[in-house]
Amino acid sequence: MAAALVLVLSACSSGFGGLKLRIAAGNPGGVYDKLAQTLATAWAAGLDIDRPAVLQTQGSPDNIDKVLAGAADVAFVAADVAADRAKADPRLTTLARIHDDYLHIVVRGDSDIRTVEQLRGHRIATGAPSSGVEYIAKRLLQATGLTGAVTTSARGLDDSVKALLDGEIDAFFWSGGLPTPTLAGYNASQSLRLLDIADVMPKMQEINQVYGTASIPASTYNQPGPVTTLLVPNFLIVPKSMRDDVAEALVRGLFDARQQLALANPAALSIDVHPGIETQPIPLHPGALRYYRDKKI
Repeated sequence: MAAALVLVLSACSSGFGGLKLRIAAGNPGGVYDKLAQTLATAWAAGLDIDRPAVLQTQGSPDNIDKVLAGAADVAFVAADVAADRAKADPRLTTLARIHDDYLHIVVRGDSDIRTVEQLRGHRIATGAPSSGVEYIAKRLLQATGLTGAVTTSARGLDDSVKALLDGEIDAFFWSGGLPTPTLAGYNASQSLRLLDIADVMPKMQEINQVYGTASIPASTYNQPGPVTTLLVPNFLIVPKSMRDDVAEALVRGLFDARQQLALANPAALSIDVHPGIETQPIPLHPGALRYYRDKKI
Protein backbone atom coordinates (compact mmCIF):
# COMPACT_ATOMS: atom_id res chain seq x y z
CA MET A 1 0.00 0.00 0.00
CA ALA A 2 1.19 3.52 -0.73
CA ALA A 3 2.10 5.61 2.27
CA ALA A 4 -0.79 7.83 3.28
CA LEU A 5 -0.74 11.32 1.81
CA VAL A 6 -0.13 13.87 4.51
CA LEU A 7 -3.25 15.97 4.11
CA VAL A 8 -4.80 17.26 7.32
CA LEU A 9 -8.04 19.09 6.64
CA SER A 10 -9.83 21.28 9.15
CA ALA A 11 -13.46 22.30 9.09
CA CYS A 12 -12.78 25.89 8.11
CA SER A 13 -14.96 27.54 5.51
CA SER A 14 -12.45 27.26 2.68
CA GLY A 15 -12.19 23.48 3.03
CA PHE A 16 -8.38 23.62 2.79
CA GLY A 17 -7.40 25.50 5.93
CA GLY A 18 -5.48 22.58 7.47
CA LEU A 19 -3.94 21.28 4.27
CA LYS A 20 -0.23 20.53 4.58
CA LEU A 21 1.75 20.04 1.37
CA ARG A 22 5.33 19.14 0.55
CA ILE A 23 6.70 19.87 -2.92
CA ALA A 24 9.67 17.85 -4.17
CA ALA A 25 11.67 20.33 -6.24
CA GLY A 26 15.40 20.05 -6.92
CA ASN A 27 18.72 21.73 -6.24
CA PRO A 28 18.63 25.20 -4.64
CA GLY A 29 18.40 27.89 -7.31
CA GLY A 30 17.50 25.48 -10.11
CA VAL A 31 14.43 25.83 -12.32
CA TYR A 32 12.41 23.32 -10.32
CA ASP A 33 13.31 25.07 -7.07
CA LYS A 34 12.52 28.57 -8.34
CA LEU A 35 9.15 27.49 -9.74
CA ALA A 36 8.32 25.45 -6.63
CA GLN A 37 9.08 28.39 -4.32
CA THR A 38 6.80 30.66 -6.36
CA LEU A 39 4.08 28.03 -6.62
CA ALA A 40 4.22 27.37 -2.89
CA THR A 41 3.55 31.05 -2.22
CA ALA A 42 0.72 31.15 -4.77
CA TRP A 43 -0.93 28.01 -3.43
CA ALA A 44 -0.70 29.31 0.13
CA ALA A 45 -2.51 32.51 -0.84
CA GLY A 46 -5.01 30.95 -3.23
CA LEU A 47 -6.04 28.03 -1.02
CA ASP A 48 -5.67 29.89 2.30
CA ILE A 49 -3.26 27.29 3.68
CA ASP A 50 0.14 27.25 5.29
CA ARG A 51 2.89 27.75 2.73
CA PRO A 52 3.84 24.31 1.34
CA ALA A 53 7.29 23.04 2.25
CA VAL A 54 9.69 23.01 -0.72
CA LEU A 55 12.02 20.03 -0.47
CA GLN A 56 15.54 20.18 -1.86
CA THR A 57 16.24 17.01 -3.85
CA GLN A 58 18.62 15.48 -6.38
CA GLY A 59 16.07 15.80 -9.20
CA SER A 60 13.38 13.84 -11.00
CA PRO A 61 14.20 10.24 -9.93
CA ASP A 62 14.53 11.36 -6.32
CA ASN A 63 11.27 13.30 -6.57
CA ILE A 64 9.37 10.25 -7.84
CA ASP A 65 10.77 8.18 -4.99
CA LYS A 66 9.58 10.74 -2.47
CA VAL A 67 6.02 10.77 -3.84
CA LEU A 68 5.82 6.97 -3.86
CA ALA A 69 7.22 6.81 -0.32
CA GLY A 70 4.71 9.35 0.96
CA ALA A 71 7.49 11.86 1.70
CA ALA A 72 6.19 14.41 -0.83
CA ASP A 73 2.72 15.30 -2.08
CA VAL A 74 3.60 17.10 -5.34
CA ALA A 75 6.73 16.67 -7.44
CA PHE A 76 8.38 18.31 -10.42
CA VAL A 77 9.41 15.42 -12.66
CA ALA A 78 10.82 15.08 -16.16
CA ALA A 79 8.37 13.21 -18.37
CA ASP A 80 10.78 10.42 -19.34
CA VAL A 81 11.44 9.53 -15.71
CA ALA A 82 7.73 9.67 -14.93
CA ALA A 83 6.77 7.54 -17.94
CA ASP A 84 9.28 4.83 -17.12
CA ARG A 85 8.28 4.65 -13.46
CA ALA A 86 4.54 4.74 -14.17
CA LYS A 87 4.81 1.56 -16.23
CA ALA A 88 5.59 -0.31 -13.03
CA ASP A 89 3.56 1.72 -10.55
CA PRO A 90 -0.04 2.85 -11.24
CA ARG A 91 -0.09 5.14 -8.20
CA LEU A 92 1.36 8.04 -10.18
CA THR A 93 -0.86 10.68 -11.78
CA THR A 94 -0.32 14.20 -13.07
CA LEU A 95 -1.73 17.65 -12.50
CA ALA A 96 -0.29 19.21 -15.64
CA ARG A 97 2.43 19.38 -18.19
CA ILE A 98 4.44 22.46 -17.33
CA HIS A 99 7.63 23.73 -19.03
CA ASP A 100 9.88 21.87 -21.47
CA ASP A 101 13.60 21.20 -21.06
CA TYR A 102 16.19 21.03 -23.82
CA LEU A 103 19.14 18.66 -23.78
CA HIS A 104 22.49 20.44 -24.00
CA ILE A 105 25.65 18.48 -24.83
CA VAL A 106 28.38 21.02 -24.26
CA VAL A 107 32.03 21.08 -25.35
CA ARG A 108 34.64 23.82 -25.31
CA GLY A 109 34.44 26.32 -28.13
CA ASP A 110 37.86 25.22 -29.44
CA SER A 111 37.13 21.47 -29.19
CA ASP A 112 37.50 19.15 -32.19
CA ILE A 113 34.39 17.23 -31.05
CA ARG A 114 31.54 17.90 -33.48
CA THR A 115 29.27 14.85 -33.14
CA VAL A 116 28.04 12.51 -30.42
CA GLU A 117 30.08 9.67 -31.93
CA GLN A 118 33.23 11.74 -31.47
CA LEU A 119 32.67 11.66 -27.71
CA ARG A 120 34.06 8.12 -27.81
CA GLY A 121 37.17 7.82 -25.67
CA HIS A 122 36.59 11.15 -23.92
CA ARG A 123 35.73 12.24 -20.37
CA ILE A 124 32.06 13.15 -19.94
CA ALA A 125 30.12 14.67 -17.04
CA THR A 126 26.60 13.23 -17.01
CA GLY A 127 24.84 15.53 -14.57
CA ALA A 128 24.30 15.48 -10.82
CA PRO A 129 23.84 12.05 -9.22
CA SER A 130 20.27 10.71 -9.46
CA SER A 131 19.18 13.71 -11.55
CA GLY A 132 17.01 13.87 -14.64
CA VAL A 133 20.08 15.00 -16.59
CA GLU A 134 21.94 11.84 -15.64
CA TYR A 135 18.84 9.83 -16.56
CA ILE A 136 18.85 11.15 -20.14
CA ALA A 137 22.65 11.00 -20.46
CA LYS A 138 22.79 7.32 -19.59
CA ARG A 139 20.08 6.52 -22.13
CA LEU A 140 21.76 8.51 -24.87
CA LEU A 141 25.11 6.84 -24.24
CA GLN A 142 23.37 3.46 -24.31
CA ALA A 143 21.46 4.27 -27.51
CA THR A 144 24.65 5.33 -29.30
CA GLY A 145 26.79 2.44 -28.11
CA LEU A 146 29.01 4.73 -26.02
CA THR A 147 28.34 3.14 -22.63
CA GLY A 148 31.73 1.93 -21.48
CA ALA A 149 33.43 3.76 -24.35
CA VAL A 150 33.62 7.03 -22.42
CA THR A 151 34.79 7.91 -18.93
CA THR A 152 31.88 9.38 -17.00
CA SER A 153 31.57 11.39 -13.80
CA ALA A 154 28.50 12.72 -12.03
CA ARG A 155 28.68 16.52 -11.69
CA GLY A 156 26.16 19.32 -11.34
CA LEU A 157 26.02 22.17 -13.84
CA ASP A 158 28.35 24.64 -12.14
CA ASP A 159 30.95 21.95 -11.45
CA SER A 160 30.64 20.68 -15.03
CA VAL A 161 31.29 24.11 -16.54
CA LYS A 162 34.33 24.66 -14.35
CA ALA A 163 35.71 21.18 -15.07
CA LEU A 164 35.24 21.66 -18.82
CA LEU A 165 36.98 25.01 -18.91
CA ASP A 166 39.78 23.68 -16.67
CA GLY A 167 40.34 20.72 -19.00
CA GLU A 168 39.28 18.07 -16.49
CA ILE A 169 36.50 16.82 -18.79
CA ASP A 170 35.85 17.07 -22.52
CA ALA A 171 32.05 17.44 -22.56
CA PHE A 172 29.06 17.54 -20.27
CA PHE A 173 25.32 16.95 -20.38
CA TRP A 174 22.71 19.42 -19.16
CA SER A 175 18.93 19.53 -19.52
CA GLY A 176 17.15 22.80 -18.84
CA GLY A 177 15.08 25.67 -20.17
CA LEU A 178 16.20 28.25 -22.71
CA PRO A 179 18.36 29.99 -21.98
CA THR A 180 20.05 28.40 -18.99
CA PRO A 181 21.59 31.45 -17.25
CA THR A 182 24.84 29.69 -16.29
CA LEU A 183 25.50 28.83 -19.92
CA ALA A 184 24.20 32.11 -21.30
CA GLY A 185 26.87 33.87 -19.27
CA TYR A 186 29.46 32.59 -21.71
CA ASN A 187 27.75 34.12 -24.77
CA ALA A 188 30.26 36.86 -25.44
CA SER A 189 33.40 34.72 -25.41
CA GLN A 190 31.92 31.71 -27.23
CA SER A 191 33.96 29.54 -24.86
CA LEU A 192 31.27 26.83 -24.94
CA ARG A 193 29.66 25.10 -27.92
CA LEU A 194 26.63 22.79 -28.26
CA LEU A 195 26.56 19.53 -30.21
CA ASP A 196 23.83 18.87 -32.77
CA ILE A 197 22.20 15.47 -32.11
CA ALA A 198 19.77 15.20 -35.02
CA ASP A 199 21.29 11.85 -36.03
CA VAL A 200 20.68 10.43 -32.55
CA MET A 201 17.04 11.47 -32.16
CA PRO A 202 15.41 8.46 -33.94
CA LYS A 203 17.13 6.11 -31.48
CA MET A 204 16.14 8.24 -28.50
CA GLN A 205 12.50 8.35 -29.59
CA GLU A 206 12.52 4.57 -29.81
CA ILE A 207 13.60 4.49 -26.17
CA ASN A 208 10.85 6.81 -24.92
CA GLN A 209 7.88 8.28 -26.75
CA VAL A 210 7.91 11.47 -24.66
CA TYR A 211 11.11 12.71 -26.29
CA GLY A 212 10.58 15.39 -28.89
CA THR A 213 12.91 17.04 -31.39
CA ALA A 214 13.60 20.75 -31.03
CA SER A 215 16.01 23.42 -32.21
CA ILE A 216 18.10 25.72 -30.03
CA PRO A 217 18.50 28.98 -31.99
CA ALA A 218 22.04 30.24 -32.55
CA SER A 219 21.20 33.47 -30.73
CA THR A 220 20.34 31.65 -27.50
CA TYR A 221 23.99 31.03 -26.65
CA ASN A 222 25.80 33.03 -29.36
CA GLN A 223 26.53 29.83 -31.29
CA PRO A 224 27.81 29.48 -34.88
CA GLY A 225 24.39 28.13 -35.89
CA PRO A 226 21.22 26.47 -34.56
CA VAL A 227 21.46 22.94 -33.17
CA THR A 228 18.90 20.16 -33.18
CA THR A 229 18.42 18.55 -29.82
CA LEU A 230 16.09 16.55 -27.59
CA LEU A 231 13.11 18.11 -25.83
CA VAL A 232 11.61 16.56 -22.72
CA PRO A 233 8.47 17.95 -21.04
CA ASN A 234 8.13 18.31 -17.29
CA PHE A 235 5.09 17.22 -15.31
CA LEU A 236 3.65 18.02 -11.90
CA ILE A 237 3.17 14.57 -10.39
CA VAL A 238 0.86 13.65 -7.51
CA PRO A 239 -0.27 10.32 -6.06
CA LYS A 240 -3.59 8.92 -7.19
CA SER A 241 -4.66 8.97 -3.51
CA MET A 242 -4.81 12.77 -3.45
CA ARG A 243 -8.33 14.10 -2.91
CA ASP A 244 -10.04 15.20 -6.11
CA ASP A 245 -10.94 18.65 -4.79
CA VAL A 246 -7.35 19.23 -3.65
CA ALA A 247 -5.96 18.24 -7.04
CA GLU A 248 -8.45 20.48 -8.83
CA ALA A 249 -7.57 23.43 -6.60
CA LEU A 250 -3.84 22.92 -7.15
CA VAL A 251 -4.25 22.92 -10.93
CA ARG A 252 -6.34 26.06 -10.77
CA GLY A 253 -3.71 27.70 -8.57
CA LEU A 254 -0.96 26.68 -11.00
CA PHE A 255 -2.54 28.38 -13.99
CA ASP A 256 -3.65 31.40 -11.97
CA ALA A 257 0.01 31.89 -11.01
CA ARG A 258 1.46 31.82 -14.54
CA GLN A 259 2.57 35.45 -14.44
CA GLN A 260 4.44 35.02 -11.16
CA LEU A 261 6.01 31.77 -12.36
CA ALA A 262 7.27 33.41 -15.55
CA LEU A 263 8.89 36.15 -13.48
CA ALA A 264 10.60 33.48 -11.37
CA ASN A 265 12.07 31.76 -14.44
CA PRO A 266 11.53 32.33 -18.19
CA ALA A 267 11.01 28.58 -18.69
CA ALA A 268 7.54 29.07 -17.20
CA LEU A 269 6.45 31.23 -20.14
CA SER A 270 5.39 27.98 -21.84
CA ILE A 271 3.02 26.99 -19.03
CA ASP A 272 -0.50 27.14 -20.44
CA VAL A 273 -3.76 25.32 -19.90
CA HIS A 274 -3.91 23.95 -23.46
CA PRO A 275 -0.59 22.04 -23.49
CA GLY A 276 -1.10 21.46 -19.77
CA ILE A 277 -3.46 18.59 -20.46
CA GLU A 278 -0.87 16.77 -22.61
CA THR A 279 0.59 14.39 -20.03
CA GLN A 280 0.55 11.13 -21.96
CA PRO A 281 1.39 8.40 -21.12
CA ILE A 282 0.76 9.38 -17.47
CA PRO A 283 -2.93 9.73 -16.62
CA LEU A 284 -4.28 12.99 -15.30
CA HIS A 285 -5.54 12.93 -11.74
CA PRO A 286 -9.38 12.90 -11.76
CA GLY A 287 -9.43 16.25 -9.97
CA ALA A 288 -7.13 17.77 -12.58
CA LEU A 289 -9.26 16.34 -15.35
CA ARG A 290 -12.31 17.95 -13.77
CA TYR A 291 -10.55 21.33 -13.97
CA TYR A 292 -9.71 20.91 -17.67
CA ARG A 293 -13.23 19.77 -18.49
CA ASP A 294 -14.64 22.81 -16.71
CA LYS A 295 -12.39 24.93 -18.93
CA LYS A 296 -13.63 22.93 -21.96
CA ILE A 297 -10.09 21.89 -22.91
